[in-house]
Amino acid sequence: MPKDYFERPETDRRLQDSPLASHFASFATSLVENGYVKSTVQSKLNLLTSFGQWLERRRLPIRDFDEQLAERFIAYKRRKGRVHRGNRETLLQFLDHLRKCDMIPGPTPTCDDSPLAAILTRYEKHLRSERGLAAATVINYLPCIRKFLVERFREKPLVIGEIRSSDVSDFILRHAPTMSPRRTQLVTAAFRSFLRFLFQDGELQVNLALSVPSVADRRLSTIPKYLSPDQVERVLSTCNRQTATGRRDYAILLLLVRLGLRAGEVVSLQLDDVDWRAGELFIRGKGLLHDRMPLPIDVGEALTSYLRADRPPCKTRRVFVCMKAPRSGFAGPSTLSTIVRRALDRADLYPALRGAHVLRHSLATTMLRSGASMNEIGEVLRHRTPNTTEIYAKLDFDGLRTLAHPWPSVGGGR
Repeated sequence: MPKDYFERPETDRRLQDSPLASHFASFATSLVENGYVKSTVQSKLNLLTSFGQWLERRRLPIRDFDEQLAERFIAYKRRKGRVHRGNRETLLQFLDHLRKCDMIPGPTPTCDDSPLAAILTRYEKHLRSERGLAAATVINYLPCIRKFLVERFREKPLVIGEIRSSDVSDFILRHAPTMSPRRTQLVTAAFRSFLRFLFQDGELQVNLALSVPSVADRRLSTIPKYLSPDQVERVLSTCNRQTATGRRDYAILLLLVRLGLRAGEVVSLQLDDVDWRAGELFIRGKGLLHDRMPLPIDVGEALTSYLRADRPPCKTRRVFVCMKAPRSGFAGPSTLSTIVRRALDRADLYPALRGAHVLRHSLATTMLRSGASMNEIGEVLRHRTPNTTEIYAKLDFDGLRTLAHPWPSVGGGR
């Protein structure tokens, strides 16, 4: 037991006498490595001491510890009026630690060998391995397809070859009234992806993806949302660079502003992805595509400042990590959007688009108005096709004026 966590002898003896005492040292060490402070470590071990006594009174061995047993203990604490915020998380942390150390067996995986599970597993593997789609996209696609297959076959045997284009159309028309246009577009995209997969895999003899109805896309009816260069500088200036969190957020915002990176690309950035000698960044883009981008001087200086002085010690190789325990990489792109929204609030700016992508739009708009071509903008933003970049042409108001015909003069022949 790490003695320096405790100062009261009676507390130390209570921990040493716990039935779980043999596991406390390794667990406490893992907590410290993840950035937990002394008082938090002590609080967690105190809870586990109570948990060990509860197990002992009920003659339950530690090998029976699982999620259900943790819930039973929380219910017991709640009846006693002694449950506190974070108790459940501590128990699950301890459970995960014991499983990683092979002290207790992991959860028994449920084996679903049904045809539905088999086709969904194959499709998921296709999306992840062959298509290289982001985890969020896979998570959105699979429930749509599962719901369709369940409704289509119900109690009947699942026979993929019996799927018809009318089945897909009927499903979309039945559920579209309950969904937003964007959600409906996502569902139709999932169907096209799934039906192409079935056709390529030989499950269907006809490519039914061509028969999936399209949904009206109003995205191109307005101009892209962006900030002016002055507004972008206001956002950057709101970061308190006298604090570790402020310097971290400043480096993140610079990557978004100067390089137009996507939120997910910043989240997945690794320490080894920064080539300091060459002045380049290795970017893990969408669809398993990798690129190298130049590292601007101000971005490099911000990264250097953060990495040398502010990035807390931790096991992850991610560049950007949480400043509070547990020290790990960001959970996902939404964390970046939260950082951007807070910076926008501090700058007293409230654009229609308030996520990290508004800074990507802003870079493209600034480049266009500085004379950059569509091809140059597409290269910087790493668009796969020119069609993706063409949306920014609507922001070239001066160029568009040259295409407009003069308004007919008053009068004239009938």
